[in-house]
Amino acid sequence: MNKKLLSITIPNRGILLLLIYIITYSNISAQKKEESPNWHIPDLSETETNLISKDTYVEIEDVIPIRNTKYKIRVPKNWNGTLISDLDYYDAANSKKYLYLLEKGYAMSGTKRRPGRLSNYDPAHEIHDIISVLDIFEATFGKPGRTIQYGCSGGGTITLAIAEIHPDRFDGGIAGCGATSPWMANTHLDGLFVLKALIAPELPIIDLPLYNPEIGEVEKKWKEAISEAQKTPEGRARIALAITIGQWPAWGGPGEAPHDAPNEDDYLALQESMFNSLFMLLPSQGTFGTTMLELSGGGQLKSNDGIDYKELYNNGYEKYKSAVNKLYKEAGINLKDDLKKVNAFPRIEADAVAKKYWSAPGRTHIGEPKIPLLRIHTKGDGLVYPSMAQGYEDLVKANGYHDFYRSAFVERWGHCSFSLSEFLAALETMEQRLDKGEWPDTSSKSMNERANKLLSNSESKFFEMERVEKYNRVWIPTKKEYLGE
Repeated sequence: MNKKLLSITIPNRGILLLLIYIITYSNISAQKKEESPNWHIPDLSETETNLISKDTYVEIEDVIPIRNTKYKIRVPKNWNGTLISDLDYYDAANSKKYLYLLEKGYAMSGTKRRPGRLSNYDPAHEIHDIISVLDIFEATFGKPGRTIQYGCSGGGTITLAIAEIHPDRFDGGIAGCGATSPWMANTHLDGLFVLKALIAPELPIIDLPLYNPEIGEVEKKWKEAISEAQKTPEGRARIALAITIGQWPAWGGPGEAPHDAPNEDDYLALQESMFNSLFMLLPSQGTFGTTMLELSGGGQLKSNDGIDYKELYNNGYEKYKSAVNKLYKEAGINLKDDLKKVNAFPRIEADAVAKKYWSAPGRTHIGEPKIPLLRIHTKGDGLVYPSMAQGYEDLVKANGYHDFYRSAFVERWGHCSFSLSEFLAALETMEQRLDKGEWPDTSSKSMNERANKLLSNSESKFFEMERVEKYNRVWIPTKKEYLGE
């Protein structure tokens, strides 16, 4: 064991998280590590398709020395001058999407996510890797006519940041299901906090282990508690309250959709869908997202100190709130009493070291894109909740940067589960914005027409997403937080 690692001065909670990781990792080092559930990111796997002849393009595949990050570049002989950069291009190079673009004359570049990312996640370093690859590209092939940064999930996260802090190197960005890490941590916290306060006060929601068997035991207990709650009118009402306050989707999770989207005007069907989605999103090895943020930042990132959960409830989706009111009336319990109970429950405070870490440029977002930025999101995303995208859009408008920004939503279950035609429609939208200096129509009708014109045999399901009254967890770091005070 590295003695220097244990000599780092961090808060007690950060030490606990670090020790959990070291002990857990030691226990599984001699075993085959379990893989996380499929979060349905189809472009990250080798797709069965006809590969393009290597005679038609030039490929560079190598490693960036500073962090040993693998990267790949492909430039077709019929290059049209546009470069598409993607955090995940290394593994996605032979996907239908990128082979299609290669044939159309687009150059592509990007990386493979670095080993150890679960315990050392740093989007700022990932951005540095992307720019290092761009430097290599320009030194080898010359400066592209335009460079568009694209990415899903963590790739969407760095795309949002690149649009804010690197307008000198990129011309546009398309961010799919991208998270703002501190926002996501607290959005995850709120729904679980309500469940803990009202259903399972003995179960943990912070300082969670990453790997089995420890996290498996936590998952089992949470699923037992929620299953029992779902059997009673009171429990069903409180599950709906948690989803509404957390601004989590009532239809969303990993893999393929187990059922169709509910009729949100049918409160019983909506609650059943809330339960089914929640059941897949309780703490587990597959929902490690915010635990990895704490391990990276050296301390507890989640916080609800000073949060008024009555206000958070009022900010929720109207149809969700309507269902909650009906369910509480049906159960014969008082919603105001439960909100008071949640507000009185012991709070969680973030560590200054974690807030300092996540305050840095590239690790968070402040709503100031300086190049055209299109954000696309799936409705059924149970990992990066769609309400987060609305919070960013509202912040962009408040900051006066809306001319640079547009968003579009897809009515599909899953995280980053975009079809090829939907991706092509997003790219065409961005190219029109760069060509003409103004956005084309980004309504769902126009986006679907664009998608169907580009690729008629691929499903396109852009739709007008219902908005929450207000996204609950926008966080802009203060000077003190940035300094770690």
